[in-house]
Amino acid sequence: MFDRDLAELYDVETRVLNQAVRRNEQRFPEDFMFQLTEREFKNLISQNVTSRWGGIRKLPLAFTEQGVAMLSSVLNSETAIEVNIQIIRIFTRMREMLLMHKDILIKLEKIEKKLLKQNGRINKHEADIQLIFETLKELINPPQEPRPRIGFRRTGEED
Repeated sequence: MFDRDLAELYDVETRVLNQAVRRNEQRFPEDFMFQLTEREFKNLISQNVTSRWGGIRKLPLAFTEQGVAMLSSVLNSETAIEVNIQIIRIFTRMREMLLMHKDILIKLEKIEKKLLKQNGRINKHEADIQLIFETLKELINPPQEPRPRIGFRRTGEED
């Protein structure tokens, strides 16, 4: 998202947002935020026939989702504070869910080992149970396949 759009969302002026970013540059590495080049900006305007960005003096800043989240911690508006609080609550809930999944996986592994110890040979029911365990493990820990990037890409940037 662009600085102007985010300033509107966070209920601050664009210059205030940009000033907060410049004062906290160490919080915004390249994968959080970057400035559009002249060519990228002209291309953007040509794709949007009626630009509402008339007469800007500086090229806009573009923010990734991490940059949008980081903005909520450096801006001082009611909206930014609320967003920051929600982000922290969501991360806390995600951590709790991950710990719960880990506990379930540990319990499943214990049950699996216990079943295999009880009976040296595997009958049809045990094979079915083994298949259930394998399926549950895949659901809890899905294979991590690289996902294609979405959103704005700088000129020459690949997936």
